[in-house]
Amino acid sequence: MATGATQSNGTTIYSVAERAGVSIASVSRVLQGSTAVSEKTRKRVLDAAEELKYVPLAAARSLAVRHHEAHGLVLPELSGPYYSELLMGFESRAADLGQSVVLMLAEGKDNLPAAVRKLATRVDGLAMLGSAAIPESTVTALHGSKPVVLIAGDPRTDVDTVTSENTHSAEELTSHVLGHGRRTLRFVGDPDSGPDVRDRYAGFLAAHSAAGLTAAEPLRISLREADGTALADRILSGDLATDALVCANDELALALIKRLREGGTRVPDDVAVVGWDDVMTARYIEPALTTVRQPVRELGAQAAERLHQRVTGGSVEAGPLVIPTHLVLRSSCGCAPGHRPDPPD
Repeated sequence: MATGATQSNGTTIYSVAERAGVSIASVSRVLQGSTAVSEKTRKRVLDAAEELKYVPLAAARSLAVRHHEAHGLVLPELSGPYYSELLMGFESRAADLGQSVVLMLAEGKDNLPAAVRKLATRVDGLAMLGSAAIPESTVTALHGSKPVVLIAGDPRTDVDTVTSENTHSAEELTSHVLGHGRRTLRFVGDPDSGPDVRDRYAGFLAAHSAAGLTAAEPLRISLREADGTALADRILSGDLATDALVCANDELALALIKRLREGGTRVPDDVAVVGWDDVMTARYIEPALTTVRQPVRELGAQAAERLHQRVTGGSVEAGPLVIPTHLVLRSSCGCAPGHRPDPPD
């Protein structure tokens, strides 16, 4: 079973086998990382490969082991800090595991399930975000033919899920804002945009219920900076009255704070603003943003890890993997600066 072709220096797998004094099959097993060879044979093969400057070609090795040595990652888009952090975490862990990453964006795809099926022919498994932008038919497009890991999606019996805890932290965050005496809170973001936002809104509702209050309808906008700016303009014009905004992500919250302050509205005196994710800018803006720390990079890394375990037949714990989140109190909610230190990273 060949693992490489003739290289520019004329070296082949046959040359390595001859130098090491072993069979071609033994060379192939060593170069594939198989444990079915003795340590003595492994050393002889690796020494011979180094002496001959032999490096197996990736394409040939992929054919030999029937693996592409690549993971697919399907995201709705790449705008905003969330997706870049998720991608960096996924790619970094995949690289540690010796895998490359093939990225596909759902944005602009007329037939996403078909595009995913085509991508599956180039990778060993896929991870994709649980989002309204990636419909159910996309998740089931592979029909069990390749391992699939769903990121920030609802638990399923047919695919693995890796997600962050959302509901309890959102309830804690909302209760804290209510504790500042705010009573006309609005949830900013569309609960139908994905399971994570839906669960954050569920926490928002639970906090109101626990306080004997009726929550207002959510402000159903996309989670982009421009949408936050447009919402701030509605508040500044008097079109929308509120004393606190509980945002589904930091991108919205940061845009709201910036535009509201430019328009003369004081944050948090007039309107408290809180977010979700704890992106780097959250601690440097004035006022510093109260938010929920979600380990987005770890979310990506854990998705790559679990996908690799499925591809290689490794041991995988049953059920969804849920990563904890932590409330981070700063001053945009009304707390005095230094009210509580950030939790440790």
